[in-house]
Amino acid sequence: MKKIFSLIVVLITLSVVGILLIQMSWINNSLKLKHDEFQRGVDIAMKQAREAILSKFAYDANRYFPNEESKDFFLQNNFKVDGTFTKEQIGEIIRAKLKENNIKQPFEFCVTNYFKFIILQSDGYQTVNDQNTKMIELSPEDAVRSRETLFLSIKEDKNAIIRGMSWMIIASVVFTTIIVLAFAVTVRTLFNQKKLSEIKSDFINNMTHELKTPLATISLAIDALTNEKVIHDVDKIRSYSGMIKEENKRMNKQVEKILQAARLEKEEIKLSIQKLDAHQVVSKVADNILLQIQEKNGTLGLQLNATNPVIEADEVHFSNIIFNLLDNAMKYSKDAPHIEVQTLNTGNGMLSIKVKDNGIGMDKETQARIFEKFYRAHTGNIHNVKGFGLGLSYVKAIVDAHNGKIKVESTPGKGSTFTLIMPVVDAG
Repeated sequence: MKKIFSLIVVLITLSVVGILLIQMSWINNSLKLKHDEFQRGVDIAMKQAREAILSKFAYDANRYFPNEESKDFFLQNNFKVDGTFTKEQIGEIIRAKLKENNIKQPFEFCVTNYFKFIILQSDGYQTVNDQNTKMIELSPEDAVRSRETLFLSIKEDKNAIIRGMSWMIIASVVFTTIIVLAFAVTVRTLFNQKKLSEIKSDFINNMTHELKTPLATISLAIDALTNEKVIHDVDKIRSYSGMIKEENKRMNKQVEKILQAARLEKEEIKLSIQKLDAHQVVSKVADNILLQIQEKNGTLGLQLNATNPVIEADEVHFSNIIFNLLDNAMKYSKDAPHIEVQTLNTGNGMLSIKVKDNGIGMDKETQARIFEKFYRAHTGNIHNVKGFGLGLSYVKAIVDAHNGKIKVESTPGKGSTFTLIMPVVDAG
C-alpha cells in the first residue's frame, strides 16, 4: 500500500512538473516567435521604405520612363538623398511602412554617404549604433553618383509583446494554477485517506483489546459458575456475578463512548444549558477520581481562586470534560501522578480552568493532533494506557458547543497543562 501511495504521488508530481515545464517552454517559444516576427516586420518595412524613396525620387524628377530598365538607369546615375529629401519626408515614409507592417514603436534614423558621414538624421538619433539599429542601402546597385545608407534604430517593446499575448498567458497561468491546486487537493486527500486508514486500523486494534479483556473475564466467570464446587457456594456466586456485572458495565461504557462520538459527528447531542458553579462541579469530579489517584500514590491539588465561577453549561457534559482532563492527567503519568487544578477569572469576562500534570508530556506534532478523533499520543514505555482516542476529541467538541476554548502547553518529559476557557455569567 505504501509503495502504491508513493508511486501515485511521484507520478502526479512528475506530471505537474512536466505540464509546468511545457507551459513555460510554450510561452518562451511564443515570445521568441513574436520577436522574430517583429524583426522580419522591420526588415520588410525598411525594404518597402527604400522602394518608396526611390519611386518618389523618380516621380519628383518629372521624367517619362517607357520601361523599368530606363527607370533603373536613371536612378543609378542620378539618385541621391542629400539635397533632395528632408528628414521629415524620410521619417514619414518610414513611419508609413512600419505601420503597414503593424509596427507602432517609436524610431530614429539617419542617412549616411559613402564616407559614412551623416547627411540626414532625425532629432533623437544617437550616433552610437546598438543592437536595435538596422541598416539598408538606399542607393541602387551600381549607383554612379552616391552610395547612401539608411540606419534605422527601433527598440522592440517586449512589454507590448507580452501585453499582446496577455490573454494566452493569463489563461495558461489560470489553468496551470487549477492543475496545481487539483494536484495539491489530490495529494492531501491521499494523505488524509492514508491517515484515516491508519486511524481505522489503530481503532480496530484498540477496540478489540478493550472488548476482549472483559469478554475473557466474563467467560471465565461463567465457567466458574458452572463448576460443581462453586454452584453451591453463595459467596462465590455473588463474587463471580458481580465480576460479570462490572465487566458488562465496562463494555457498555466503551460502546457508549463510540456511540457518543458518532452523535457528536452528526451534531445530534442536545445540550441542557443551565447556570453552574464550576467550582462545585470540579470539586465533585475531583472527589470521584481522587481514590484512583491515591491508589497510584499520587496527589490532586485544587486551587479554586476564581471570584466568579458561574458559567452556563450542560452539567453532565461539563462534568465529563473535567473528568476526561483529570483522567488523562492520571493515565499519562510515568510514576505517581501529581495533578493541580487551578481556576481564575481573566479580564475579558472568562473563566480559566487549568489542569496541570507531571506526565510524559507531548511534542509539537502530538500537540497539533491531540484533539483529533481516534488519535492517541505515543506513550513511550507506558503500556497500560487504554482507550480509543475519543476522550479529547469529545472534550474539544463539547467545549466548542459551549462557545469556549481549550488549548494545551506541554514539554516532553515535563508534563502538560490543559487550559479550558469558558464565558462566565452573573451569579444572580
